[in-house]
Amino acid sequence: MALRVGVIGGGQLARMMIAPAVELGLDIRVLAEAEGMSAQLAATAVGDYRDFETVRAFAKEVDVITFDHEHVPQEVLRALVAEGVAVHPGPDALQYAQDKLVMRARLAELGVPQPDWAAVTNGDELQAFLDDHGGKAVVKTPRGGYDGKGVRVVRDASDAADWFAEDGDALLVEELVSFVRELAQQVARRPSGQMVTYPVVETVQRDGVCAEVFAPAPGTSERLVQVAESIGRQIAEGLGVTGMLAVELFETDDERILVNELAMRPHNSGHWSQDGAVTGQFEQHLRAVTDLPLGDVTARSPWSVMVNILGGPAEGTFEDRFDAAMTEHPEAKIHTYGKAARPGRKVGHVNVTGDTLDDVVYTARAAAAHFA
Repeated sequence: MALRVGVIGGGQLARMMIAPAVELGLDIRVLAEAEGMSAQLAATAVGDYRDFETVRAFAKEVDVITFDHEHVPQEVLRALVAEGVAVHPGPDALQYAQDKLVMRARLAELGVPQPDWAAVTNGDELQAFLDDHGGKAVVKTPRGGYDGKGVRVVRDASDAADWFAEDGDALLVEELVSFVRELAQQVARRPSGQMVTYPVVETVQRDGVCAEVFAPAPGTSERLVQVAESIGRQIAEGLGVTGMLAVELFETDDERILVNELAMRPHNSGHWSQDGAVTGQFEQHLRAVTDLPLGDVTARSPWSVMVNILGGPAEGTFEDRFDAAMTEHPEAKIHTYGKAARPGRKVGHVNVTGDTLDDVVYTARAAAAHFA
């Protein structure tokens, strides 16, 4: 009987696990939040992932539980584990991706380099941090933020007054890092402890959303590669992560590397690996959470570039655009998510690999532009 993997969350990450699961001989099942989501092909259940009985009933159908997002409540996860359900990543690890204040405190204990930060509960505490950091900082809601949501640059305590008024919980404030670019380090770790690391990549953000990824990060010194890999491995081991881990990083102008945020699942920064690495992140995540030997992470070409399709066609449908995109750019690999077009929404991405970075970037951007 095939090993049954249950994915909580019916979004595009779950959708992209379907094909590698089939190829690995796994029986993949999905608990989607609503009908018609991206992963509907494998959605065997629809329900609220915050409701324990719903998740419990789904868990009875599978051998291991994993996720395409970090939002399943801790009490639900811990109740599953208490009943003997295999959950990867487990709640002890996932808490650090769910709460940024908890993450910052734990990374400080591990001695991982990160921006100056503090938990603030009122305007006076925030203003004191601002006064100590040149009058500007980044304020984040500890839970639930993504793609630029829940993140705000502030220059005065009043800039976050509405957030303090909402629920009174502490906010995370960080120094506004002067960085030259953003990087990401992916690590895969299985329950038995085996780890592999992918090449460190450069990510390009627009309006708080990842727009492009270059693999490997151009112009990167061997020292920086070693530091990024060491940080990724230290976090994966120190937090007990199982599955894919993405460590988002800042590179400063003096070549320091600081940890920005964590994701314990396949991540946008790793989409390039679907077509650019021997083992893509979606297959690797499934290998890891089922404790199968991890795959080779070697790049297939000197360069891989991922360009997100944001928003989708202003007129017509995706289907209308495929013919021209494929005809003009046959080397491009196009991945769509089954989502309706909406301004700023991630609705797909394009991967291109090759020997020359400029050519690969041009082709990826040109192919993605067909879907604008």
